[in-house]
Amino acid sequence: MKIALTGMAALLLGTAPLMAGGIERAPQSLGILFEPGNYAELSFGGGDPTVEGTDTGVPPIPAVPTGIPPRGTGDVANGYGFVGLGYKHQLNESLSAALIVEQPFGADVTYAPFIPLAEGGSSLLGGTRARVDSTTVTALLRYRMPNNISVHGGLRGSRADAEVTLNGFAYGALSGYNVQMDQAWGMGYVIGAAYELPAIAARVSLTYNSKVEHEFDTVERVGGVPIGTSVTTVDTPESLTLEGQTGIAADTLVFGSIRWVNWSEFQVNPQFFTGQTGGGLVSLEDTTTYTIGVGRRFTDSWSGTASFIYEPSGDDLVSPLAPTSGRKGVTLAAIYTMDNIKITTGVNYSRLGDARPQTGGQPRAQMEDGDIWGIGVRIGYSF
Repeated sequence: MKIALTGMAALLLGTAPLMAGGIERAPQSLGILFEPGNYAELSFGGGDPTVEGTDTGVPPIPAVPTGIPPRGTGDVANGYGFVGLGYKHQLNESLSAALIVEQPFGADVTYAPFIPLAEGGSSLLGGTRARVDSTTVTALLRYRMPNNISVHGGLRGSRADAEVTLNGFAYGALSGYNVQMDQAWGMGYVIGAAYELPAIAARVSLTYNSKVEHEFDTVERVGGVPIGTSVTTVDTPESLTLEGQTGIAADTLVFGSIRWVNWSEFQVNPQFFTGQTGGGLVSLEDTTTYTIGVGRRFTDSWSGTASFIYEPSGDDLVSPLAPTSGRKGVTLAAIYTMDNIKITTGVNYSRLGDARPQTGGQPRAQMEDGDIWGIGVRIGYSF
C-alpha cells in the first residue's frame, strides 16, 4: 500500500489569524520523520478568511450625547501566506534526523477605522489592529527499535515579533494604545513515540511540544507618544498531538488526529497596559481539534484524500483580537507521484464559529458566518 499521505498536516489549513485555535495557522506535524530513505520537501500556500459582524453601538454618553447606532465592522481578518522547508536524512537502519522550517503561528487582524460621516467602520472597535509574525526551526532525531516502536525528539527554536493597536470607544481612555514587541528568539523541545505495523500501513504516534518562552523588548505608546519600555515575556503554548492511520482495504487507508493546545498559557501582558487594566491583551481558551479522513490510491501515480476537521466552540465572549470560536472544515487533496517526486495539492474550506468580541466583560460586537478558504502545495523528493 503506497498512499502518499505524509505532509498532509500543512494542507489541513488552520483558521484565520487569532481565531479558533489561537494564532496557529498550521499544525506542527512531524510526518516527515516517517518518510522512507532520504527526503526533502518544499511547501507553500495561503488562507483567505472572512470574519465580519455588527457592533453594539454607543449609548448616549457625555462625550457623545446622541449616541452612535450599531455599525458593521467590515471584514476584520486579512489573508496570509506561508512557506515551509523540510529535510530528513536516514543515518542508518535505525536512526534518522530531520530539520523543519515552518511558520505555524501568525496573525493579521484589522478593524476598519471609524469615520462618522461614512458607512462602515465600528465606533467601538474601529482602528484596532494585531499583527504577529513567526518562524520556527525544529531539529529532530528518531530511533526505530526492532519491535516496531520508535521514539523521537529534538529542539525547537522560534523567532517572533508582534504589534497591537487598540482603538475605539470600547477601550475608553486607552483608545489609541499601541504596543510593539521587537523580534526575539525562544527555545523549546519536542518528544514523542510511535508504533507501526507496516503490513497494514498502520501507525500511531504521540508527540508533545513544549512551550517556547520569548522575551520581547517592548515599547508602549498612547496616541503615538511613548509611555515606557520594558521586557514582555510571552509563551507560545505547549501541545499534545495523537495521530494515527491504518489500511482498511487494498489501496485504502483511514487517518485521524486529536490535537490539544494549551492556549490559556498564551498571555501577552505589557507592563503599562497590565498596570492600567489589571489584565492582559489576549485571553484565549484551550482548544482540542479533531481530524478524521480517508485516503485512496487510484493509480500508480494518483492518490486522493478527504478529511473533516472539527474544533468545538468555547465561550462566545472573546477578545476582539480573536473574534471567532470553534470551526468545522473539509479538506480535499490530490497527490501525484512521478518517480522520486511527490506533489500534493490540498484545498480547505472551514466555517468559523460565531462569537461576541468583548472588553471589560461587555459584548461589543456580534461576529457571524465567518469562513476561510485555504490552499497549499507540497513538493517532496526522495533520494
